[in-house]
Amino acid sequence: MTTPPPTSGSGAGPSDAARPPSDGAAAGTADGEAGTAEERSAPSGRAAELMAAVRAVESGERSATDFFAAPAPPPRTAPRAAPSAAPAAPHAAAPQEVPGEVHELLARAGAPAALAAPVVLALGPRAAEVLLEDPWQLLLVPGVRPEQADAFARALPGEEHGPDSPARGRALAVWLLARAARQGHTVLEVSALAQQLAAFSVSEAEAAVYAAAEEGLLLAFAPEQPPADGTRAGSAGSTEAGSAEADGEGGVAEPAGPVLVGLERWALAEESLAEGVQRLLTTFAPDTEGREEWEKAAASVSGPSARELIGAVAGAALVLHSGGESAKAEPAALAGAAAALGLRVCVAAWSEEDRERLGTAATDGSVREDACTAVTVAGLLGGSEGPGRDEEGCFTVDLLIVTDAGLLGTETAAALVESLPEGARLVLSGDPQLLGSAGAGQVLADLFAARICPQVVSRTPDPGPLGELVSSIGIGELPRVEAPDREVVIVPVRDAGEAVHRTVQLVADSVPRAVGVPAEQTQVVTVGPEGGAGARSLNAALKQRLNPGPGAFDGFDAGDRVLHTPQPGRSVPATVLGADESGLRLECFGQQITVPRELLAETVRHGWAITAHQAAGRRWPAAVVVLPGDAGALLDRRWVYTAFGRGARHVSVVQGLGPELDRIVAERPSTTRLTRLRSLLNAQRAEQQRAEQQPAEQ
Repeated sequence: MTTPPPTSGSGAGPSDAARPPSDGAAAGTADGEAGTAEERSAPSGRAAELMAAVRAVESGERSATDFFAAPAPPPRTAPRAAPSAAPAAPHAAAPQEVPGEVHELLARAGAPAALAAPVVLALGPRAAEVLLEDPWQLLLVPGVRPEQADAFARALPGEEHGPDSPARGRALAVWLLARAARQGHTVLEVSALAQQLAAFSVSEAEAAVYAAAEEGLLLAFAPEQPPADGTRAGSAGSTEAGSAEADGEGGVAEPAGPVLVGLERWALAEESLAEGVQRLLTTFAPDTEGREEWEKAAASVSGPSARELIGAVAGAALVLHSGGESAKAEPAALAGAAAALGLRVCVAAWSEEDRERLGTAATDGSVREDACTAVTVAGLLGGSEGPGRDEEGCFTVDLLIVTDAGLLGTETAAALVESLPEGARLVLSGDPQLLGSAGAGQVLADLFAARICPQVVSRTPDPGPLGELVSSIGIGELPRVEAPDREVVIVPVRDAGEAVHRTVQLVADSVPRAVGVPAEQTQVVTVGPEGGAGARSLNAALKQRLNPGPGAFDGFDAGDRVLHTPQPGRSVPATVLGADESGLRLECFGQQITVPRELLAETVRHGWAITAHQAAGRRWPAAVVVLPGDAGALLDRRWVYTAFGRGARHVSVVQGLGPELDRIVAERPSTTRLTRLRSLLNAQRAEQQRAEQQPAEQ
């Protein structure tokens, strides 16, 4: 249950505050927290009052209306046709749509004129009035950083715009939560958020957090009850011991634990997802009469893991499946078997390549083409692909299988689950070792940790030296594998300049000659966009070698490989066909699209070299992974596992880290995301168990 603090009629709402910058890039690791558990859970003054109110409402002791007038819960609506729309690119607003007072205000404060359109998109037509009242609302504009908002505030008249302004602390709290969402967190602990605020010189930082909650800019969540086994389930994989203290009257007080805060956008998405999962579980009725047919279907497929998966789906509404690339044949076998039994089946892949591959494997000529539909997740939710929807807005399917489900953000997963009809089955399949979603949340990991449904772990290994290498990385080892056919090549380098030179040499000459994979089928994967061997530098060098040209249209020429990002978190490889007055024409998997010129800076970049996050969910015949010597602090085992697994036939590693890479793989598994989904699912299960026990007790 979410208990929103009192809202204010001024300023932007939390949904607006949750909008991430359009590039979707992470801004670094969230700062750590300090203090003991007692210190973290014992705010004083008004903060203590607010926390007590939240606890009372969450526990059911008091009504929310005893403390504040909470808005009525929204009525249940038809399932969403697509996940929450990404914020429009700033350049999409026409100049004439920007009021003159916005231009005047920005000019007076010395801000660039190009900021006017993004400001209006973020704050609305009354943007000038909003900024005069609270200049730190500028932080709601994608790409604006705190130091820029501070400079803007100093340029405006009025003592209330000083660095100690309460408005500054509230706006920074929202900005930091939005940054945390880009790192995958749906919530932060109050103490951690306060520590980050203090780093921006916010005095009484914890009070500023609760002040933002009182204004309705963020939501506060009471410490969660530990499960029966004595562990606390916050983010997946965490098992912090729960504790309880005597309340002084012979009873037991609520367990000490951190108060969590988050933006409304992610709170609603996680709660919607948890409710949707519960709806699937409670409305599903196993087909006991058809059990024998399911057993025959399982016996007809090859491989014990595929048979186990079909058997699990026969009797459950939700099934989780994990495995590597080779294990994707198992969901395909399930799809074919279910379609042969007469179920309406849809397989939703993350990438276009997997859509075609899985669709072919699932049908394999043994079932009707219309009995099993293969789509992309984006196409299914957007309505351009798939079986369509019924009059209630639900997909017309009996079984939905989602592959690479670890890449599902909370909002996307919620939209999928909301769109399933009652009684339908859902299979989420993914590799838990891969990098997670670009959006907030860790849906697949949280569902695995909650243990609310059958789980099938594939026993199908990825073959060959590449399979051996990637599997070893997954368990924390970096072996020197035997690669007689040059499946794995290590290229040591001394500095970033040499890394760029050797990368170009590999893509243009060595890999085509020695492995037989042409340059256009080789993908370079690097750590980040910037730096001497970052994506920008590598793309510039690769373009000069592979497709030299003047960059006739905003830096692009016909034949350029690019990455098109139609919405944050989803990037699609494409090729430039040309340009005209309407924009840049691209070819994406056989389809032509035109990107308007004003959107190019936000949505198109060269794509010979991309980051591992952008490459996740896709594979190429060959991959060149670039690890410059200064990148060690940015890497963990999950990053290495993902990057090394992008090549299907060959991987070259341009290695400047030396022995540090072995230590990273062995000692740095991954960064844990803090979410609420697992605890919400646990709370639902506990509530259901209590409801089932009551009739028996009566």
